[in-house]
Amino acid sequence: MDKLKAELRMTLSDVAALAKVQRPVVSMWRSRSLGTATPFPAPVSSERGRDLFSAAEIVTWLQATGRGNNPEAAGDVAAFASRPGAGPGNRHDFEALTACLALRSLEGTSLAALDRDELLDLADEHDPDDSFLYSELETAPEVEALAAHADVLVDSHYSAPAAFEALLQDRFRSGIREHASIALTEPAMDLVAALAVELAAGFGTDPVFVDPTAGGSDLLLQIVQRIDDTRPVSVLTMEDDRAAARLVRRRLLVHGVDHSVLAVRPEGIFEFEGPAVWVAQFPSPGAPDLDGSGILNSIHRLVYSMDHTQWAVVIAPAAVLSDSLPRKLELARAELIRSSRVRAVVRLPQGLVRQKPREAQALWVLGPQNDVEIAERWTMVADISVRDLSPAVSGNLVSDIVASAGSRETVRAHAFSYAKLVPTRHLLARSGGLTWSMPSRRAVPENRQAETELRLEALLRRLDLGSELGRSFATAAHSTAPPPGPVAVQDMLAAGHLKYINGSRLDAADLNPEEPRGQRPPGLPVIGVPELLDRDGTVPQVTVPQVVNLIGLSRKYPSARLTRRGDIIFCTSPHPRAMVDTEGGSVIAFPARILRIDDGDPGGLSAAVVAADINSVPAADKLWRQWRLRRTPDRQHQALAAVLGSLQHERARARQRLEDLTELATLILDGVADGSLALAETGPNTADPGTPAAPKEGTP
Repeated sequence: MDKLKAELRMTLSDVAALAKVQRPVVSMWRSRSLGTATPFPAPVSSERGRDLFSAAEIVTWLQATGRGNNPEAAGDVAAFASRPGAGPGNRHDFEALTACLALRSLEGTSLAALDRDELLDLADEHDPDDSFLYSELETAPEVEALAAHADVLVDSHYSAPAAFEALLQDRFRSGIREHASIALTEPAMDLVAALAVELAAGFGTDPVFVDPTAGGSDLLLQIVQRIDDTRPVSVLTMEDDRAAARLVRRRLLVHGVDHSVLAVRPEGIFEFEGPAVWVAQFPSPGAPDLDGSGILNSIHRLVYSMDHTQWAVVIAPAAVLSDSLPRKLELARAELIRSSRVRAVVRLPQGLVRQKPREAQALWVLGPQNDVEIAERWTMVADISVRDLSPAVSGNLVSDIVASAGSRETVRAHAFSYAKLVPTRHLLARSGGLTWSMPSRRAVPENRQAETELRLEALLRRLDLGSELGRSFATAAHSTAPPPGPVAVQDMLAAGHLKYINGSRLDAADLNPEEPRGQRPPGLPVIGVPELLDRDGTVPQVTVPQVVNLIGLSRKYPSARLTRRGDIIFCTSPHPRAMVDTEGGSVIAFPARILRIDDGDPGGLSAAVVAADINSVPAADKLWRQWRLRRTPDRQHQALAAVLGSLQHERARARQRLEDLTELATLILDGVADGSLALAETGPNTADPGTPAAPKEGTP
């Protein structure tokens, strides 16, 4: 075993992982230690252009210099090193090592003293049907060395389960794609596991969990670890002979989990009856490239396999489960909703898949609703995509889902934190995303409408606005037609009511703001993030506007698009901000972008309302396609534009009056101070200028 440790090799990335530092730090150690009393060890070989170092020499150097953040580096080194000739990402070594760990767990003793024939005999004894480890060991060219390495791993991590998990964690740097590309973060696995355990708690029997995917085991293990050790847990996995499925069986065996195989009928339906919670992540290790159609087909298969006592928790990309879809996929998803099995739809935050930080996930809960008439059945919808998936958020969400999965009584007794119950028929009746609140067509409450009218009248009197503008407001206030419900940006884009236009990436050298103060530079105006952040509505606050030369723009940026009057210009960072371009003809500098409303079919959208809705979005919400926009009745658009135009004119007059008053005060102050102006004196008994004079007796 000591000889094996001496032969282990490491790359610089391995050294960084062992020392718990960033990869560039190791390069800095290597260069700065040259010429010192403790130089960084020299490479002992190279493989595919990468230097390999002796693991023993690396550990000695870390101990001598005190570098790194891992005081247990000597004991952990085996988990970060490889045998000579077995480079990072060696799939055969990975499979064979996990098989050795499984065999060691079954045998209960070290394997290092056994030769090849003895190891294969032992494997055949424990796996006579070759369902999880025999083939992996039989095809390994150096099975004795791998068995010895497995012993070193167990010694380093103090147990076979810990050593097995260390190898699985290594998938994120070793390039074993099918395992790394779908791996969920800890908060995501905690959420799914907590929900599955809560659903199973209602069975009144020992919990049973079923994973119908090929190669899924992360969620199952997370579930088992959440359940009290005193409760027996049964786990079923898919009958499959692919590498990913065999790995699942080895992993569960090493962890001592009681598991069996899920039978499959000839038509592809799973064969299992009785209370159980199905848990599935799509795509799975056995099918990492599964597309939207494949995911929905897999869920169809799951639904058809469930009986009336079973529940299921499914996590998959939000682009498939909750967001807008092409027509064909939307029909397939609608068929699933029509089955009345979809009890909850939750859009989750981005970053829950480790290697896909920009991809949002969604959660479906499937289950029976047998005691409710079809027309009265409900589905819980929620969108927590802008929240951190903290334990508190996960706990409240699980509570919401479990309550919604109960009877009418449990629903009425529960105060929902993030969710809304929607009649399932409404989800079927609408197109686009699923997680937005359903449109409300109820009229504004009378008391609220009365308050609005009273406040309008008071403001009109205080502002002394003209009678014509007052009549416009009064007419709007007495309108009783209910507005259409809010809708997501992505739904308006899909329906063609909105068009998205990207901004242009302009070089700073092409902008020419250098003109005398107070004069507008020649060229096309440029609107970017600074201009958006400096604007209040549509009124510019930038003193020196940016412009770009028209000829230079057409030559260097042929794909650049100019704005039209009424375009909504927006940005998402540093926080959402929008304005309406009332003139048009501007160039938009990326990352600012354009939303353009279709003049022929606006779908109830008004530019001013869209800009106001974007400006009210929480600062942390960057998912602009999910923003919800209010809509207004079509017959109100012209009147609304006229009223807003009048108000804009009044605001401009007010700003000008404020500037004039400020200038007047400055002139008077400076004039009195330098003696060029004298104010009329009213005598020593004059009241404080800041205090209104008392009226004379007898005056009204």
